[in-house]
Amino acid sequence: MNGQTVPLQSAIGAPAWLPDAVPEWTVPLVASVLVLALAWVVSRVLIQLFGRRIARQFDRPSLTRTALRAVRLGVFMFALLLVLRINGLALGDIALSVTVFSAVVGVILAPIVGSIISGIFLLADQPYEIGDLIELPDQGKRGFVEDITLRYTKIFTLDNTFLVVPNGNIRERDVFNFSAEDPRTRQTLDVIVTYESDIPQARTLMERSARKLDDIIDGGPRIRIGGARYPAQPDCLIAEFGDHGITLRLRYWVKEPYRLQTVQSDLQTNIWNAFEDADVEIAYPHSHLYFDETSGELAVSLDGADSDQPGDGPDDVVPDGEAATGDEN
Repeated sequence: MNGQTVPLQSAIGAPAWLPDAVPEWTVPLVASVLVLALAWVVSRVLIQLFGRRIARQFDRPSLTRTALRAVRLGVFMFALLLVLRINGLALGDIALSVTVFSAVVGVILAPIVGSIISGIFLLADQPYEIGDLIELPDQGKRGFVEDITLRYTKIFTLDNTFLVVPNGNIRERDVFNFSAEDPRTRQTLDVIVTYESDIPQARTLMERSARKLDDIIDGGPRIRIGGARYPAQPDCLIAEFGDHGITLRLRYWVKEPYRLQTVQSDLQTNIWNAFEDADVEIAYPHSHLYFDETSGELAVSLDGADSDQPGDGPDDVVPDGEAATGDEN
């Protein structure tokens, strides 16, 4: 064959039973389709046979899915090489020059290769796992991790939509994981009450309102985070003396992170109902103007006199409860 690659069916000769009306190119076409179909069947059989064994070797679902995808990819790559051989093509026949290949890799394949490398780092670093509740604060999106591949991460948001983020992008942004290791999440709620309110009573009512909810931890041993320990039961502290009132900060722990907004709404409802019958008033922005004997006097003229009358300085303000003095004609 003079060192040339020929189709497999040409090398072994055309089938004798092939009718003359049927073109010879149909033989490699049918053979290629059969090879691809056989590869699909073999990949499914291998996954069914070794899927459970592979899952036992990895504790993380993402690694298990990646290994199964690698098995499927290996079968189809072998089938592709066989199809090329059937059609008389070899790797040397379809290889590009070094310059063209480098350009293709740099322009087209670079983002894909970058995503794959980022996916490998994600699988190794384990910032999140399939089933975790995560949040992307820069987009304000929160949802469950549905799938992790070497190229992208698929997130099923709480709005019943899918969010597909390339791994190269997700590694460059902040990701909040609410489900990693310990699903308990500490939340805070600030309530501003007036200075005239009964502050000790307000703090007690806020803590009691939190304990009434089943989704909030009402007590128990301290919760350990790293080297620190935090009280498990709700506690209310004085956070700030503000312009319009005193800020009371309630800190509490939620058992599961999946209903944070609902828990906060129920908690605020309980606090509102508890304050109605108590000597506690929620503050709102308002201002009081107070004048005393140091405020000075303001002269008022009704005859259109010249403007060089007292009243241009801060000492010419009318005191509260005193009549303004001036000349009336």
